[in-house]
Amino acid sequence: EAHVKDEEEEQWISEEEELRTLKIKDEEKPQLSELHQIKTEDDLETEAPTSSSQEKPFSCDVCGLRFWLKSVFKKHTQIHSTEKPFVCSVCSKRFLRQGNLKSHMHIHTGERPFICSVCSKGFSQLIHLTSHMRVHTGEKPLICGFCHKGFSHSASLKSHMLIHSGEKPFVCRVCNKGFSRREVLKKHMPVHTGEKPFICEFCSRGFSRQENLKSHMHVHTGEKPFVCDVCSRGFSRRASLKSHMNVHTGQKPFICSVCSKGFSRLLHLRSHMRVHTGEKPLICGFCHKGFSHSVSLKSHMLVHTGDKPFVCRVCNRRFLRLEILKSHMRVHTGEKPFICEFCSRGFSRQDILKNHMRVHTGEKPFVCDVCSKGFSRRASLKSHMRVHTGQKPFICNICGKGFSRPDTLKNHIRVHTGEKP
Repeated sequence: EAHVKDEEEEQWISEEEELRTLKIKDEEKPQLSELHQIKTEDDLETEAPTSSSQEKPFSCDVCGLRFWLKSVFKKHTQIHSTEKPFVCSVCSKRFLRQGNLKSHMHIHTGERPFICSVCSKGFSQLIHLTSHMRVHTGEKPLICGFCHKGFSHSASLKSHMLIHSGEKPFVCRVCNKGFSRREVLKKHMPVHTGEKPFICEFCSRGFSRQENLKSHMHVHTGEKPFVCDVCSRGFSRRASLKSHMNVHTGQKPFICSVCSKGFSRLLHLRSHMRVHTGEKPLICGFCHKGFSHSVSLKSHMLVHTGDKPFVCRVCNRRFLRLEILKSHMRVHTGEKPFICEFCSRGFSRQDILKNHMRVHTGEKPFVCDVCSKGFSRRASLKSHMRVHTGQKPFICNICGKGFSRPDTLKNHIRVHTGEKP
């Protein structure tokens, strides 16, 4: 902090002296005698050389800077002195020079004598006016030594340098997360406080940051200002476009720390992580069943609504989910891509193959709670349970007799039809 203050003081030679110089610049072609009038007695001892090729005669032994005028040189040497003899009577802050103290007093008095000639804004110190003028001129004299980006203010350059150094001096007191700039930390704090001062005028939803509200407004306006150069798809947020570009480049920068699988978007990685954690944060409002992915919850909701949006183009049968429709289509195509490794028999669905495999393995995972008899298929156990309950849901439409199993009913029908198997 002391170093920054010294730099500010070094930039400032003397406000009164600089004002005189500015005054001279405003006058047209000042006479040589006028220039002599603003020099001190010390400067009259050694005139500045008329040739620009000659070396500045006054050299600082500490930092090596050279000066034309002795008065300026003397004031500069005070920067290296630890003594600050001029003390503010209000806040006790100390200064090397009386001019600096005089300028500082404007902070307490509220006086702003330095007025911008463009926008009439007032400043308490000349250095602040000089810095402000760059807003109007667009001048960016402060250059980053790493990337050569220009800045109009030293504070902006200093803040920018943290990007290269990786330093994050502004730390959140709640979660200890570090930030390179104070304003970013300030924006972060509502995460902990829950404060959402920026309110959407359409839906009254609150946001912790103004840029988030601005981005949200595109939902209502339908505006998609960020357009993909490859496929011309529009996005409401710049981050969404940036993430989308990974689809075209094939880049998958978001890597799972558990299985090393890569993803093009961060939200896909976050969703994938639930496979490992078992987290199911998305809850059905009807039955309170949990789901790890929004698409799974959306699909599940159709069970409650009865909506079957996926229609077979061949037989017009409707299905809850797209994958069930795809599986159904094999009934029409005859495709049987799931092959038994024991007998090479093909099946249209993987779950049917899984059930079939128990014929070879002898596995009977579905066990009757009453008699402990095991079955290879859930449907077989369900049918068996009717033996114990006495339930006979399959009714003959000719004689009204009931049966516990559909195949038993089918055999019975032949009594009436005379059909021989």
